Amino acid sequence: MNTWFVVHSKPRQELMAQGQLERQGYSAYLPRLLRRGRWTDVVEPLFPRYLFVAVDVGQQSFGPIRSTRGVCSVLRFGQHYRPVPPALLAALRKREGDDGLHVLESAGMLPGDRVRIVAGPFEGLEAVFQSEQGADRVRVLLELIGTTAGATLPSGFVVPVVDRSIGPFAVGVSPT
Repeated sequence: MNTWFVVHSKPRQELMAQGQLERQGYSAYLPRLLRRGRWTDVVEPLFPRYLFVAVDVGQQSFGPIRSTRGVCSVLRFGQHYRPVPPALLAALRKREGDDGLHVLESAGMLPGDRVRIVAGPFEGLEAVFQSEQGADRVRVLLELIGTTAGATLPSGFVVPVVDRSIGPFAVGVSPT
């Protein structure tokens, strides 16, 4: 029976490691992420420098895996290799699209939406969402000292402000 383990690869050599492992008869799984950019889409590993390999523990050795081109090591704790829970791999595969890629969802905000800054030096202030700046940053407009200033922040620093004036259905709560 195959058991899945985590393989640590050399920098930017996850695909090479996957191909080499598969050529040696191992099953390898590299979850990949699709980042939609302004001009181009980029496909990259979901977990940079990590992939999964299935090993028939009684029949296959870890030696060939460790010496595979593109592989640094097999993840272990002390002297023991730690298997990956099958539920984790099932959950990862379930979240993939039809093309086998995970898609980074946008923040769901539109230009002009009010946002609240929840971390960083502007924490607690409200701003106006202007645009996404790549996959992990947003551009907002702040009103400071009577003037408007633009700022680029990590996307996790802002959350949409919910307009509670249009009723309970807008904020996702059911009427009681």
